[in-house]
Amino acid sequence: MLILFDIDGTLLRTEGAGMSAMLATAHELFPTKTFSFDGISISGRLDRLIWRDLMTRGGVEPTNEIHEVFRENYGAHLRRGFSQNSRAHALAGAQELVDALHAQSGLGLGLLTGNYEHTGRLKVEQAGFSLEPFQHNAWADDGDHRRELPPVAMQRYNEKMGRDIDTSRVIVIGDTPLDVDCAHFNGCLAIAVATGNHPIAELETHNPDLLVSGLDDWQRIASWITSR
Repeated sequence: MLILFDIDGTLLRTEGAGMSAMLATAHELFPTKTFSFDGISISGRLDRLIWRDLMTRGGVEPTNEIHEVFRENYGAHLRRGFSQNSRAHALAGAQELVDALHAQSGLGLGLLTGNYEHTGRLKVEQAGFSLEPFQHNAWADDGDHRRELPPVAMQRYNEKMGRDIDTSRVIVIGDTPLDVDCAHFNGCLAIAVATGNHPIAELETHNPDLLVSGLDDWQRIASWITSR
């Protein structure tokens, strides 16, 4: 089986460090423009799409050239912010669940996230996780929509393991309706965790295969996964 974890709001929180770094980058590149996240949807979306909305609302044409510069500078701002005040921390039960699943033979782990690869890895490490368990990953760099990410992670699993994995053997764990959507769209299972901006009642309407209030009940979640 392949277990794919969302990062922000599922494994960890950065207490706004990512948004602050994005705004600092935008203001650095375009000091005469005004940027704000007001009216921009963030939850569950890819960084590239968030960047595009931020530029457009600030009156900047979102070209590929600007995006490449923004992407790199954003990573530098995020790293600098963490070095000055590391606000990243693992959510309750997240480390225990990762450890328990990583110890199970036959289970592959990965990250499926709206973060760019370099900033996603940075957040995970800053929150105290080792990147070693997460071998089959899909990042914001890998698609234009979250629905495109599970096949990327599965292909990387197939290449690394030398065998194909069926979509029914893939589980996406996330805190937003978009996590559930990208799983079900690709024939995967979805575990919804109400640790982000979406309450459990809202997540329930999207019919996840397992719905939990948090990863602190990690033993139940691990048991449910291994029983598949």
